[in-house]
Amino acid sequence: MNENSSPDDTKRPATIEHAPPLVSNAHDLVPAQSGTGLPATIRRPSRRRWIRIALALAILAGGAGGAYYWWQRLHPPLPPGIAFGNGRLEADEINIDTKYAGRIAEMLADEGDLVAAGQVVARMDTRDLAASLKKSEAQVSQARRAVDEANANVTQQKTQVLLAQQEFDRATALLKKGFQTQEVVDQRQQQLNGAIAGLEAATARVTESQHALEAATHDVELYNVEIADNTLVAPHEGRIQYRIANIGEVLPAGGKVFAMLDTSYVYMDVYLPTETAGKVRFGADARIVLDAYPKVAIPAKVSFIASQAQFTPKIVETQSERDKLMFRIRVRIDPERLRGRADIVRSGLPGITYVLTDTAATWPASLQGTSGQ
Repeated sequence: MNENSSPDDTKRPATIEHAPPLVSNAHDLVPAQSGTGLPATIRRPSRRRWIRIALALAILAGGAGGAYYWWQRLHPPLPPGIAFGNGRLEADEINIDTKYAGRIAEMLADEGDLVAAGQVVARMDTRDLAASLKKSEAQVSQARRAVDEANANVTQQKTQVLLAQQEFDRATALLKKGFQTQEVVDQRQQQLNGAIAGLEAATARVTESQHALEAATHDVELYNVEIADNTLVAPHEGRIQYRIANIGEVLPAGGKVFAMLDTSYVYMDVYLPTETAGKVRFGADARIVLDAYPKVAIPAKVSFIASQAQFTPKIVETQSERDKLMFRIRVRIDPERLRGRADIVRSGLPGITYVLTDTAATWPASLQGTSGQ
């Protein structure tokens, strides 16, 4: 201990001069009372941080406003008299079935193939029918020979009738002159009656033979039809969607072999609320805009309007609430417009259908549609 120091100096704690501050910014600390009675600090956002947050919000608001502006430029509001609804492009599905039970012998198409109307897509095993056809053709030949024989018998009976008539006439003339007896005349009469009866029987046999020939001919036609029906063809132009059976499978009558899409009947079903559906008329002009081709407006016509309202299916998106009753509206593309374009028809593509609810309304430029589409 220094001799110049006082006794009280030994009791004072040592101090450190020029101690660094504990925080970088005194404004970030706010005194608070803790449970120990010692001062505590709570950090609060700085002014610079508030400025950054405000700047970010301003940028987001500006971006949203710009996006909305461009969306309005790309999707201008519809004029009055035009309604719209969401849906999916559909084409009629046709099942290519067997008419008779049998085994598949040949497959000439596969899934995804584009087929023309009348094109053969499969053949069934018709060996049993071919054998029956040959039997019927033999019966036809036999029936024709029977008809020829019956006609020959008719000719023969006609000569017998002619001879019997001549003998009867001669006997009658001689009887008048007294050179013939009545007994001979009666005999000639009986011969004439017998010859006439034979002619009638021969004529009936001709008719019978002709009917037998017709029956055999119909059997041949029937087997030909059955063989033709066992050759499966596409009823319309379209695309094979599913192959349900394979070669060698035995199918019952009505067994499905292919499922194809009829590309001549393409439509879209949409659901409109009551106040809008009530203004739609059959044959009203419509436009279909697919999500895949947003710049192409496909002309169509209203072909169906549901007579009863129903709940909107969950797969259909509408702007109205789902618990409201909606009316199903179908718009169909003109088959002539689809002729020769089966390769570009795609079933299931989502899109929007626009329908004229007012005949005085006009389509905007984006929905005009052209004959080349």
